[in-house]
Amino acid sequence: MTDVVAAIPARVVIRGGLVFDGTGAPAREADVLIEGARVARIAPRGQLGAPSDARVIDAAGCWVTPGFLDTHTHYDAEVALAPGLAESVRHGVTTVVVGSCSISFVAAPPEDCADLFTRVEAVPREMVLPLLREVKTWDDPAGYRRWIDAHPLGPNVASFLGHSDLRARAMGLAGSVDGRAPTAAEQATMARLLEAGLDAGFLGMSAMTNPWDRLDGDRAWSRSLPSFYARGGERRALQAILRRRGAIHQTAPNLVTRVNILGIALASAGLFRKRLRTTVIAMMDLKADRYVRGLASAVAWLTNRALRGDFKWQSPPVPFDVYYDGMDSVLFEEFPAGQAVRDLAYDLGKRQALLATPAYRATFRKELRKKLSPRVWHRDLGDAVILDAPDPALIGKTFAQVAAARGADPVDTFLDLMIEHDRALRWHTCLANDRPATLAKIMRHRDTQMSFADSGAHLRNMAFYNFGLRMLKQVRDAAAAGAPIMPIERAVHRLTGELADWYGLDAGHLREGARADVAVIDPARLDARLDQLRFAPFPGLAGFERLVNDGDAVRQVLIAGDLVVDDARPLPHLGQRRTGRFLDGARR
Repeated sequence: MTDVVAAIPARVVIRGGLVFDGTGAPAREADVLIEGARVARIAPRGQLGAPSDARVIDAAGCWVTPGFLDTHTHYDAEVALAPGLAESVRHGVTTVVVGSCSISFVAAPPEDCADLFTRVEAVPREMVLPLLREVKTWDDPAGYRRWIDAHPLGPNVASFLGHSDLRARAMGLAGSVDGRAPTAAEQATMARLLEAGLDAGFLGMSAMTNPWDRLDGDRAWSRSLPSFYARGGERRALQAILRRRGAIHQTAPNLVTRVNILGIALASAGLFRKRLRTTVIAMMDLKADRYVRGLASAVAWLTNRALRGDFKWQSPPVPFDVYYDGMDSVLFEEFPAGQAVRDLAYDLGKRQALLATPAYRATFRKELRKKLSPRVWHRDLGDAVILDAPDPALIGKTFAQVAAARGADPVDTFLDLMIEHDRALRWHTCLANDRPATLAKIMRHRDTQMSFADSGAHLRNMAFYNFGLRMLKQVRDAAAAGAPIMPIERAVHRLTGELADWYGLDAGHLREGARADVAVIDPARLDARLDQLRFAPFPGLAGFERLVNDGDAVRQVLIAGDLVVDDARPLPHLGQRRTGRFLDGARR
């Protein structure tokens, strides 16, 4: 796909809004003049005349902010398929980061990239693999950069280079998951590609140490992602490159043991060497393990204050609601009996037979009810509501309630319903961030980044595309209720300039001379609709629907001065002509 060149208005005036500059400074009533792709002038309200050829946007009563940054996405596939990324842009996002969690579409062959991506990110393989075979003509960072630079991006895009991508390229997919250490030549290949990625403007390298993120495809099905198998020497060698180049290390801890978070934190430390910018998923108030938030806070304090590191937890500023079609969710990968079902995702008959086996059911029950094992899913069947099912009598009930009505064990009832209905049974639970006061502490925490929306992934399991708007609503409502979380200008800063400055991106600020990436938000529309979800067609995949967020709080969005959302609706040219660009990561 090539760039479509079209003229954009020479001038835009945003008149009469409350302007937030993205620094945390108090907002001011002002008019904003945009000329071409840049902010030309910001003047007190009424003191800026509108040039005769300017388009005027009346922002009276609205907040005018820098566009939001979504710094943890898996838009790697969608940016090729529908580069406007309209679902994020219409909620005020103007910059996204791809290549997260060790997965990028840069160095490995198309089939390897698809196998790395589709199972763990819950994106249909039948979409991703043909797409990559069609468009992927590159096999190095410079080639990916050239493709992106010629692509009709909607928002700006920055990228990590994925460690699993590097491993699959250097060692072959099978060799990257067989548990062996790379040869000297293979290690050199990874190092060369990482250096080339940094030369091409990539932010750094993303990694993964969690074992229940697994491969798709028929060559290494159900093996953990290649980055998981890397040993200490391999990781340290690649981290040394990042440290020397002032680049970023993004990763996730082992969620089964959680112990290796200490090694990740120590790698960031700067007591006797240059510190390594490190961002990790995720600080949340988990229902399953309430102590995790405090532990995460302590790790960050130790790293940043005692060891002089630069360590940040990514944190979604919203309740972490997830939705399931049967047992199709990565969360079942966190215990062996759940993984066994996921391994049979493409064989319904065998899966149903397994679920009916007494020995399997006994194991599933034991693992589900095991009290002391670390977990992300709370596994409380009384906190899991059925939303849709072929049997209408089930809708609105928890699995525990259905079991009580049947006079049966809740786990047996859960498995029986999965046999009966499989993916036709849709249900919901909240995993984390369900306590507003504790979520407020996370939003205020100095070592968190308001991020981790996972946009572009888990398409039927969750939707946090509007996380920025939902955070602003929480902050505004808390202040009105007499329990303030932070000033609105600080919340805007956390979602814009603070992220841009830490990641080293030319974004997140609304000031004279800056790129004109702007959102006009109507605070009166920050209402209950923001918490509502609906299904919408997924672009480019006939018959497939994904979860999206409701609401129309963002009236206008401009990217590089080009109006791409107007009256809360994406305009037809979004994704047809290039408005965003690849953003180079600044080195420190």
